[in-house]
Amino acid sequence: MNIIIFGPPGAGKGTQSDKLIEKYNLIHIATGDLFRMHLGNNTSLGLEAKKYMEEGNLVPDKVVIDMVEVKIKENLNSNGFIFDGFPRTVKQAEALDVMLKAKKLEINRLISLEVKDEELISRIKKRSLVSGRVDDQSEDKINNRISVYKKETLPVLNHYKNQSKYYPIDGHGTIENIFDSICSKIDH
Repeated sequence: MNIIIFGPPGAGKGTQSDKLIEKYNLIHIATGDLFRMHLGNNTSLGLEAKKYMEEGNLVPDKVVIDMVEVKIKENLNSNGFIFDGFPRTVKQAEALDVMLKAKKLEINRLISLEVKDEELISRIKKRSLVSGRVDDQSEDKINNRISVYKKETLPVLNHYKNQSKYYPIDGHGTIENIFDSICSKIDH
């Protein structure tokens, strides 16, 4: 089972991913974690990603795809993957589909957490108090990230909608209620 957890910054992708990983024993592929690992180790991919992230912009596809493919190759015998924060562009979605098909895998579901902008900004500001993330601390950067999401990432949803793999979830409410809604879409 290979699932994309999808939604704008602050929608709860990381929180729900953790719960899904535990329940379904999936390998977590979070580009944010991959970026932070590469940044922390000052790898060439990390240094390249850093200059984009600090401005609140998307990291180029080639850098992201290289990071993701390594993670998939390391875990081919798993129960499946949950993609969190990837793919962010249609080009990445197409590259992911090709990469998975070559390994006789596919995306089974895109779970889209749908949350209003005002709630996203509020959540990200609260998160910044504990995360220490540079891109969580400035409202201008938060608004830029939401705008970039709508312009560049939202089209990914249609890519998987056209494959009948799109499952919208109301991202408002308690963590448990949202999780139950997600599980009902996965288990049906």
